[in-house]
Amino acid sequence: MDRVDLISPAAGAAEPVAPADGVAERADAYAAAPLLNCLLRELAEPLPGAPGGAGRSGYRLPASGRLLRVRGTRRPAAPEVHTAGAWHRLGHPELVALVADELRRHTGLANHELPAEMTDSRDAVAALLTARARATPPDSPYLRSEQSLITGHPHHPAPKARGGGPPAGWLPYAPEAHARFPLALLGLREDQVVEEGDTSALDALGEAPPGYRLLPAHPWQLDLAGPRLAPAFADGRLLRLGTTDFDAWPTAAVRTLYAPERDLCLKFSLDVRITNDIRRLWRHDLLKLRRTDTAAARAFETCGPPAVWLSDRGYRTAAFAFEELAALVRDGLDGHLLPGTTPLLAAGLVEGFDGSPLAAAADPAAWWEAYLAVVVPPALRAFADHGVVLEAHLQNTLVAVDADGTPVQALFRDAEGVKLLPDVERAAGWERLVYCLVVNHLCEVAAALAEHHPGLDPWPAVRRELARHDLPEAAALLTAPTLPGKTNLLLRWTGADGADARYLPLPNPLAGAAEPFGT
Repeated sequence: MDRVDLISPAAGAAEPVAPADGVAERADAYAAAPLLNCLLRELAEPLPGAPGGAGRSGYRLPASGRLLRVRGTRRPAAPEVHTAGAWHRLGHPELVALVADELRRHTGLANHELPAEMTDSRDAVAALLTARARATPPDSPYLRSEQSLITGHPHHPAPKARGGGPPAGWLPYAPEAHARFPLALLGLREDQVVEEGDTSALDALGEAPPGYRLLPAHPWQLDLAGPRLAPAFADGRLLRLGTTDFDAWPTAAVRTLYAPERDLCLKFSLDVRITNDIRRLWRHDLLKLRRTDTAAARAFETCGPPAVWLSDRGYRTAAFAFEELAALVRDGLDGHLLPGTTPLLAAGLVEGFDGSPLAAAADPAAWWEAYLAVVVPPALRAFADHGVVLEAHLQNTLVAVDADGTPVQALFRDAEGVKLLPDVERAAGWERLVYCLVVNHLCEVAAALAEHHPGLDPWPAVRRELARHDLPEAAALLTAPTLPGKTNLLLRWTGADGADARYLPLPNPLAGAAEPFGT
């Protein structure tokens, strides 16, 4: 069953951006790597000793019986399928077609939306690469790390999809294109204000007319929600008050912005699907925000310094557009950092950016031990002592480094992703923590570090760090045969809720990383 006709790319997919020299090939490679990671993790069977060829790994796709081979491991590339007795290279459209056909056979379900998103993600990468080549990166290493994610989520089929719209609509707000822009300022009639928590930072952004309160807005969201908001502008519930006199920089999450001049961090709704979710500030999440944020803040108070929880202080929105216009105020960085340190996004360390200390570490083993010492203990203590399950993945973790680039502090963020025991069962909470902290986070940093520093085995150090904690689940993790891997490809294909985590077992590198006797 070696010859199979591949389906065509999804109808209605966005037209590719006209690329500069080499951009098309680079965009294909960037987009193929996470899609291949999903395919190989969720649907493929490794074939040890299979006809992969030098520097290649071979796989069987069980639903169709196809043989596939790729180059590389952390970021697989150059996929080839075996048909008609020979290996044939797959371009990105053919790879999308192959994945879609395999998913249909595997699940028995059709899905026309996801292939279009895969194509949109690739075309978005091409637009980002073209725009990025003309843009000036920020001077701040922190902002460079936040704006470095051209690959993005390394195990998602369409990590850079931007809703299928033309690039002109979203590029001005794209962190990967080094965007910066002022916030839109609205006047919200006082009888329409809904708020909770500390929103005083919003009142300092300008001056509202009598009878109104200031409400900042993401300009892209105003474009997206414009038709629904037109009646409120017409009857005076909303006023347009211009823009801020300072720029904000979009961070890796796209809808979360940081204004370094004000040390102000704001999170907004965006009616766009980015990875698994439509990125709204959903009502149910906002209504439980104070409880989850307070629980996380208390956990970090007892954990003690230098670990930091960046609190989601409060939100303000409009009663008639509760989700569409919500603005959430998050702690800034300046008051939390150890003196003389520089914060960096963990996901940026994995992706790579100019000035990354991961690549430049003179003693990578010592650097890694320092990294683990600041990242792992707060997450485990919050779980063990307070029943707080942090969403400690790469995009929610900042690591502050000293002048030598050594990690000395971890800062965690995003109360929206926090789970509390016993709202979730302890076993489910631990599984989520292991996925976020170990699989999504530590596995990726370890792989990037080992790639930059050949010969380094990162896993004995992880074992030592976990063994320091008097937590039964951590001890069991050292001998568990598998770790939970989230199935983003299958989740999106089957139309599951974006917050619905389903896992498959992955080989546990900790179980094979025991120290030799006597060390």
